[in-house]
Amino acid sequence: MRIVDIIEKKKNGEALTDNEIQEMITSLIDGSLPDYQLSAFLMAVVFQGLNERETLTLTKAMRDSGDTMDLSKIKGIKVDKHSSGGVGDKTTLVVAPLVAALNVPVAKMSGRGLGHTGGTIDKLESIPGFQVNISEEDFISQVNRMGFALASQTSNLAPADKKIYAMRDVTATVQQRSLIASSIMSKKLASGSDAIVLDVKCGDGAFMKDVKEARSLAETMVKLGNGAGKETVALITNMDEPLGTYVGNNLEVIEAIEALHGHGEKRFMEVVYALGAQMLLVGKQAKTKEEAYEKMHRAISDGSAFEKFKEFVRSQGGDISYIENPEKFPKAKLVYEVKSISSGYVKKIDTEAVGETVMRLGGGRATKEDVIDLTVGMKICKKVGDAVSTGETLAVLYANTKEQLKAAEQEVLASYHISNEKVECIPMILDEITE
Repeated sequence: MRIVDIIEKKKNGEALTDNEIQEMITSLIDGSLPDYQLSAFLMAVVFQGLNERETLTLTKAMRDSGDTMDLSKIKGIKVDKHSSGGVGDKTTLVVAPLVAALNVPVAKMSGRGLGHTGGTIDKLESIPGFQVNISEEDFISQVNRMGFALASQTSNLAPADKKIYAMRDVTATVQQRSLIASSIMSKKLASGSDAIVLDVKCGDGAFMKDVKEARSLAETMVKLGNGAGKETVALITNMDEPLGTYVGNNLEVIEAIEALHGHGEKRFMEVVYALGAQMLLVGKQAKTKEEAYEKMHRAISDGSAFEKFKEFVRSQGGDISYIENPEKFPKAKLVYEVKSISSGYVKKIDTEAVGETVMRLGGGRATKEDVIDLTVGMKICKKVGDAVSTGETLAVLYANTKEQLKAAEQEVLASYHISNEKVECIPMILDEITE
């Protein structure tokens, strides 16, 4: 069948066969599919959608369009964790060594940040000497030796997804559930783990703004993972305020170290423990959530989770003296406290605006080519529900130029909404999807 006939069929709302979907991906990879036909196909999908079978077929075809990791030489049930991205999300830096210390192997491929959502790879690269590009052989060896490795995604992992995403970005076809889900899951499935735990962020600072949208996406991704033979569960977590206390690359690493010492911010640790419990359950290292929580609390309190993080950093070339003494991390030249201009209670924080402020300070990328300033960022001193008085510090900015500070101060003040009435906090765990 000609590509134009496949586009016509989807435009008319008909379901595509597995062979037709595979033909689209094959033509994309071999270069015979022109951009104008790919964009027409994507727009047809936006208007007509894909059913469950079509979405699974598309996901598998994108998974198989390039390299796939064979992790069969790793002992145990390998568990991957994926976040849909948010402001201040350093969860992987805590939960991965935590569950690895409890005998769940974590073999994780991560990406770099783009826009206001920081990437785990960028955060780790703030540790001097840390290597994110390691061979598959060393990657597997490290997981077998100490239970945890994290590397940068290979350039040929799900290449069809890269091509499709680039086209979606410039043709207003990003916001389509099947396309979002297949994009995420094709890479997760290609990464080779046995089970997947998904953290689907929901709220102002997330890609999905409301719970209904987030639940629909989570359900689709869980079905895709299970349909491809990987036990998959998802949590929908709150991103209506920055996660934790700090936003910014080395600031978040320092916060993760503090969390592994047992001093993590309460609402951040709620997310860490909820995700960790799911990883222990699918990794068969706990039979109940209660058992999982008990084990995680013990691994934090006895120091084994922190020791696992040190071992991980050392194994990938990082200077562990920075982990043992976080004061060694380079600091921004300028530190500035943003003071409240009113009294009351914090009703809302425009979380996306906070992320964009940190990006403009130099802590994120507007394009893939941008170089990140690892020292800049923000400390969130007042969270949703907190009382605040005029003149109290709302946030602390870390910057390297006075011009950056001046603009950032006004942006922070605009992002805080103060109410006369006390506000109840939204729960951090909004839903759990297991099938």
